Amino acid sequence: MNKYEMMFIVKSNSDDSKIQATAENLKNVITTMNGEITDSKDLGNKELAYPIKKQTTGYYFVVDFNGTTELVAELDRKARIDESILRHLIIRLDEEEK
Repeated sequence: MNKYEMMFIVKSNSDDSKIQATAENLKNVITTMNGEITDSKDLGNKELAYPIKKQTTGYYFVVDFNGTTELVAELDRKARIDESILRHLIIRLDEEEK
């Protein structure tokens, strides 16, 4: 398994329970596909550098996890179809970061 980091921004005009449910849904994808979450950070509501889909603020999350390429493909697919996610990015972390 490889180490990955995913950052995603959720629309902040939703209520807190919807924002947390969106984050939990993505975390559940990782755990159900035999991935391991190593770290999860809730960075809170921040102003965006430029408007995205007419939104000027977003709720930021960062999740570090171990998983397979199939897991990453499914996570990417789920993030694209969820309309409450403004942006997401998944990167593979190098082995040198130990």
